[in-house]
Amino acid sequence: MQKQTKYNLSETNIANLGSDLEKKIKEAAANKEIAWKNCGKAAGLQIWRIEKFKVKQCPTSSYGTFYDGDSYIILYAYKNPKTGALSYDIHFWLGHETTQDEAGTAAYKTVELDDWLHGNIHAHAVQHREIEGGESAQFLSYFTTPIKILHGGIESGFRHVEPEKYEPRLLQLSGKKKIRVQQVPLKRESLHSGDVFILDTGKHIYQMNSSKSSGLLHHKGMQVATAIESDRKGLAKITVLDSENDVEPGFWSFFGGFGPIQSAEDAGQHEGEKAHGDKRLMKVSDSTGSLEFTEVAVGSEISKSLLNSDDVFILDNGEEVFAWIGKNSSKDEKRTALDFAHKYVMDHNLPEHTPISRLVEGGENMTFKQSLKA
Repeated sequence: MQKQTKYNLSETNIANLGSDLEKKIKEAAANKEIAWKNCGKAAGLQIWRIEKFKVKQCPTSSYGTFYDGDSYIILYAYKNPKTGALSYDIHFWLGHETTQDEAGTAAYKTVELDDWLHGNIHAHAVQHREIEGGESAQFLSYFTTPIKILHGGIESGFRHVEPEKYEPRLLQLSGKKKIRVQQVPLKRESLHSGDVFILDTGKHIYQMNSSKSSGLLHHKGMQVATAIESDRKGLAKITVLDSENDVEPGFWSFFGGFGPIQSAEDAGQHEGEKAHGDKRLMKVSDSTGSLEFTEVAVGSEISKSLLNSDDVFILDNGEEVFAWIGKNSSKDEKRTALDFAHKYVMDHNLPEHTPISRLVEGGENMTFKQSLKA
């Protein structure tokens, strides 16, 4: 299956799937999805990868590592502090190089998993769309170390490589609150003075703490470097460069020799941390006989009293977008909720990677609740 350079975000919601793609997905699901058989029965994290319309369980040892050519489904189960019952969040994560088939299957299977939980465990889940580079704070909180995003896909994933056969790679740690690890091209132009970089050569791991990088990035970088070293079972060594002015020949030999790198200012802020403006509340309603999408409120404070159980509402909290499903909303309103959330992102020129979540009345998560004034 040949990878396209970038999938079309306008087709990542299940209602927008083309007939041929939807037919293939339904055929693959015809014999009931066995991947869901034992899921959601205990608190914790479960991750699956989409492989040619099929849902494949990821080994726990790979949790936190994602490939930019793939699509994943992540289920997080936790005990509700008030009731003691299990509550759920389902995320589908899309890499920049994933195929349209994989992205569409992940979206479809997320809905299917929610339906399975509702039918078998009698619980609804909050559904989230995560795009590489714009992961939500909630998604990142599931992992004790920063997530790693590596190049490749199904063909390169889950494949153990011995250090002596290892192809060198450069990892970049960036962010202030939402720390993430991204594989970047192994060239001087990838380096700058604002982030931490890890050069993994197999037997030697170099961590460069650039002069304007934070102590938190240094700490997280050492966690990542140590994890890589541990995976090599004593066959690798870690060397730390205190700044880009550290003349460590082993590190610089991969960049054409010691020399200047671009400044943090020239590199710019990591786009995934930028807020995109004021809060905004929109309503999806067919009370007039046809679906209408109207603005309800704009500003720094939006009251939860504006929500109405008879309709669907789209909330933009400045960082992510929520589709809230009123318990008495119509079938069409429920069916098109994610489409209208996506339409909002596109119409307001928000970043393509803006996280989108779908939740039902009574099953709101803390992020949504904290976005509204009581």
